[in-house]
Amino acid sequence: MYAIIETGGKQYKVKVGDEITVELLGVAAGEAYTFDRVLGLFDEGADSFGFGKPTIKGASVTAKVLGDGKAKKVVIYKYKSKKGFHKKKGHRQPFTRVKIEAINK
Repeated sequence: MYAIIETGGKQYKVKVGDEITVELLGVAAGEAYTFDRVLGLFDEGADSFGFGKPTIKGASVTAKVLGDGKAKKVVIYKYKSKKGFHKKKGHRQPFTRVKIEAINK
């Protein structure tokens, strides 16, 4: 069984046991978190599936928060030729790592 969830403006295909990286949730490591925006549920054994409009009522995905972190640095570099203008900037996007524990119908 797997589900399509939405969090942080992105969609993820998850099943029990998966570890995924999502946008920063602001939850401490070790705590449980419930994703309630489930867009689709699929059961491969029973060949059944369901889509919500836009979400499935009553469906949720429970996950355990493993911790927070920052992604690799993205460097932004601007310059204008022959003018001596240089500007260098960097950004590291924060994320939360979670492990999927249950898919609830």
